[in-house]
Amino acid sequence: MKAEDAPKERGKQKSKKHSNWRWVVTIFFVTIAISSTISFVSSAVMERASIVVATLVLLFIVALGIVFDIIGVAVMSAGEKPFHSMAAKKRRGAAEALALLRNAEKVSSFCNDVVGDICGVVSGSASAVLAAMALQHFAPESVAQLIMSALIAGLTIAGKAIGKTFAMKQATSIVLTVAQPIAFFKRLFHREPAKKRRKP
Repeated sequence: MKAEDAPKERGKQKSKKHSNWRWVVTIFFVTIAISSTISFVSSAVMERASIVVATLVLLFIVALGIVFDIIGVAVMSAGEKPFHSMAAKKRRGAAEALALLRNAEKVSSFCNDVVGDICGVVSGSASAVLAAMALQHFAPESVAQLIMSALIAGLTIAGKAIGKTFAMKQATSIVLTVAQPIAFFKRLFHREPAKKRRKP
């Protein structure tokens, strides 16, 4: 490395370190916001719901974790080449898909670590509530919670295992599917002002 390039390299490293710290702080507060929201909504619904509705809420939380896990794996597995071709043809979502892939580490961290872990924690709490509702007449509460927690853990692990295989095989399609709604909302909220008509 040339002597004159050393300050530039140190500047890049400092900027990268600052960016990483900013990402950590951001994801910390985002995690708190998402976790508290999901926990509050699920608790409020399940306390007043029937067994059927409570079961559906619990399955939705588990499915949400699996879906985001699939997205995280797909973003890490997909290559940029197909999206460059799509972007050249101006296909909707191609540019956003490239942005996701270029930030794959952050996207995967958010999907797998943030949303996935939150759904795991919330589904554990929700399964305890459902166990108390559904199995308290047939088994002691501690046994009921153990059975329900084991079932949810098994369902989550099996779902993620199947989802990972699917995500790796269909990575390009999954990333594009995720990118298209992002492109839609991006264009919806960032419309260019209409061009003024020329006077004759």
